[in-house]
Amino acid sequence: MANQVLHYDKMVEDALRGVLRQALRASVEGLPGDHHFYITFRTRNPEVQIPDYMRARYPDEMTIVLQHQFWGLEVTEEWFEVTLSFNRINERLHIPFAAVSAFADPSAKFGLQFQGDAELEHDPEVEDLADEEDLPAEEEAADAGTDKPAEQGAEVIALDAFRKK
Repeated sequence: MANQVLHYDKMVEDALRGVLRQALRASVEGLPGDHHFYITFRTRNPEVQIPDYMRARYPDEMTIVLQHQFWGLEVTEEWFEVTLSFNRINERLHIPFAAVSAFADPSAKFGLQFQGDAELEHDPEVEDLADEEDLPAEEEAADAGTDKPAEQGAEVIALDAFRKK
């Protein structure tokens, strides 16, 4: 017992993932007001369930936007599932909270970045998010999802489109 170390970094990360979990739970019936979420997750996490064509296109990370068109949002302590439309095809995504690397709600000027799994942190092929610039200014992020007609559905957005230049 005396040799144990308290891992405050893990405790803080778990608490911050709780913020994401609560935001999603509050949005199961639809997002309140102007809220919309950008959720980036690591597609290499073995528990992530997405179609093979998405994993091939986004082998490391993928960002989804929950705004106008999403269905069947289900949230548990360990993961969330949501159905989104990609090129007019509905796809069900299963994403464990441990795979999430970033969360933002531009309407509230709020964002979080997560360190992630220890295995992925040391993988040289996975980007080190700690060295990346912050998410975009709230005006750019808010505009990114609102210019599209609702009938287009969800769109995968590369993070590079939101980096400060």
